[in-house]
This record gives sequence, C-alpha cells and structure tokens, in this order.
Amino acid sequence: MRTPGRQHELVARHARLRTPTAAGQLLKLIGIAVAVVLVSGIAVGVVLIGGLFTTVASNSVQIDGGKKLPPDIAAYKGGFDILLTGVDTCEPKYAALFGQRCEGPDTDGINNDVTLLMHVSAGPRRVTVISFPRDMMMAIPACTDADGKTHAALRKAMLNVAYAHGGDKGGLNCVAKTVSSLLGGEDIEFAAKVTFGGVIEITNAIGGVDVCLQTPIIDRETGLNLSAGHHTVEGLQALQFLRTRHGVGDGSDLGRIGNQQQYMSSLVRKLMSSQVLGNVGTVMKLADIGLSNVEASTSLADPVKIAQIALALKDVPVSDFTFVQYPVLDDPENANRVVPDEQNAAILWDAITANKQLQITHQNTKYDGVVVKEPAPGTSTAPTPDPSATPGEVVDLPSSIKGTSAAVQTCSNGQTYR
Repeated sequence: MRTPGRQHELVARHARLRTPTAAGQLLKLIGIAVAVVLVSGIAVGVVLIGGLFTTVASNSVQIDGGKKLPPDIAAYKGGFDILLTGVDTCEPKYAALFGQRCEGPDTDGINNDVTLLMHVSAGPRRVTVISFPRDMMMAIPACTDADGKTHAALRKAMLNVAYAHGGDKGGLNCVAKTVSSLLGGEDIEFAAKVTFGGVIEITNAIGGVDVCLQTPIIDRETGLNLSAGHHTVEGLQALQFLRTRHGVGDGSDLGRIGNQQQYMSSLVRKLMSSQVLGNVGTVMKLADIGLSNVEASTSLADPVKIAQIALALKDVPVSDFTFVQYPVLDDPENANRVVPDEQNAAILWDAITANKQLQITHQNTKYDGVVVKEPAPGTSTAPTPDPSATPGEVVDLPSSIKGTSAAVQTCSNGQTYR
C-alpha cells in the first residue's frame, strides 16, 4: 500500500572502506547486536539474528515475491511492518519437554501458533503490535512452496494453518500473504519466525521476564503451576506461560493473547532498560543465540537494515508501545471459533496507519486473560491520553478491541485446569 520515497545511498558509501579497523568492526558488531535485541524483544523474543549474517542469509526466505526495498527505511512512506511468527516445531533438543505435542504421527506438522504484526509508524515513531487469534477462521490465499508447487487458496480455515499451507520454505511467506490480505493488501517489508527453543533460550539469556498473577495458574496441558503474586519466568517456564490457554481467563485463545501481551509489555520494559542494553555481554549472547532458531525473510537478513530498525525504535517511549488484539466476532458456523470483525478492524487499522495515539477503552473482566494491576490509593486505571498529543491525534478504540500499553502493568487472571 505504501510507495517508497526518495532512496538514500548509505550502503554504497560504506562499500569503499576496504580495510575496516578492528575497533570499527567491533562497534559495528555491537551495534548489530543491540539492534537485534531491540527488534526481537518487542514480540516475545520472536526475532534473534546473530553476528554471522551469512549463515542467516543462507536460510532466509523471500516474502512478497522478493520485492526490492529502498536501502534506507526512512524512505518507507508511512513506516514499516515486521511480521513475527512463533511456530510449534518439535525440535529434537526440546521435544521431550512438550509431551503429547511432540509424540505420535502429527509431530511433523508446523503451525503458526503465534502471529503478530509490528507496525512502526513514521515520525513521530509509535509501535503497535497486533496479535491475530490462532483460531480465527478466514480465507487463506494460494501459496507457493520452495519446490514451486502452488497450494490452492482455502475459502475458510484457521489462521494457524497458514504456515503449513505454504509448505517447505514457503510457510513464512504464506503467513505474510494471509495477514496482508486481511489488512487490505498492506505491504509487509520484514518477517521472521522462531521456534519453541528460541523462546526458551532468549529468556534464559536475559535472566527472565517479570510477570504478575492476580490468581494462581495451574494448567496440566502446559505443565505450568504458578501461585498468585509476582514471578520471574525464564526458559521452559516462560514458554509455558506464553502457551497456557486453559490456565487464564475463560480458557480460550483470546484469553491467552491478553496473557501474552502482559509478557510482551514486561519484556519491552526490561529490554529498553539498562538491565539488558547496558550489558554488552548479554547483548552479544542474545545476538548469537538466534542462528539455530530463526528463519528470516531475505529483507531482514541484512545487518544494515537491522541497525536502521534499531535506530528507529531506540527513542520510542514505552508508553508508545501498544499491544492490541485483532477484533473478532463469534463464528456463526462454529461456537468454538471466531471470525474477523471487519468494521472495528477498519477503525483500528485506519488509526494505526494515520499514526494516531491509540487509547484502549476496553475494561477487562474475569473472562479476559489479564486485569489491570491495582493502582495505588487515590489513582485511577482509566485511560489517560498523552498530554503532548493534540485532541486530533488521539483515537478512542471501540470497547470490543482489547489491548494494553507497555506502560500499563497487568496481572494474569489465573485459573485451575487439572
């Protein structure tokens, strides 16, 4: 939908440097690593691209037909999009941790268990992360796999089959095409997917993510057992927290999204703080982790692009990171599924593309995955517009659209599922 503006020739200028100094190389590597952390942390540690970009590039895949992008992201009119997909691959190293999911005849199937679109607006920079329900029934477009075989479009299917529908090395592109079609043909410039192992390793590397539980979570499906109160989750426990569905809210995928948004908000706050970015050793470790867990689009397997993305994000206030759930309605053909709420989705997407400040008006209940953390005495939990924003820049979203700002602390509505 967006048309690139004037292109800037940054890459060509650096190409003249035949013998970079050791210090220059080190600074470049550190800069790339910081960029990786900034990008990956925003979406459940979904993108981790290491220092050996040649390895990543060899495993990268094309999206949107491999369209060539301008060398400078400043030329992207209206900002840019990064698709982030978490898949439920049964990797040999971790398969024993997931019980029935990684046993039996269906272990080779790969679903996009988590599908997120991160939209980074043009100036002033704002970041909006849209979570798409995995159980949402919708049209899946025709997709072509690595062997050139085209898989016919599906009139109505769950969103989480899109990765498998794309076939070998075509899954990421198929998810991108599916999300793009849902948003009216939106250009998605960058994409990446991560595995179960990637989530485990990223949280181990940063020393865990702080989460809050209003009530305990006991979920036999994922094995998660957490008491009410504050916890720091990492490794397998962090993955269990992200995957739990029966253990939060009404036990649905929609409740799970609210729980994931709590985790993502906390992760953003930690990654944007000195705890991570101020520790060069941690940053470098994060950069190296991703080589065995990431599949990136060719557009993202580029250290210069990663550095540019990091520069675009580094000064965005935490309050301007907003997480929203794509609006849905009950599926009239299946009470256990949902379908896109096109009317409210248009309101949401129009506000995002117009770079408006989003105000969440939905009031969470016990059926949602999270509740807003109890405020201090004398304070209010009501949405407060950014005082620097003019009235025309603020959009109150319909109350059916759930979400949160990274600046708002929430707690899980835990449930017991034995």
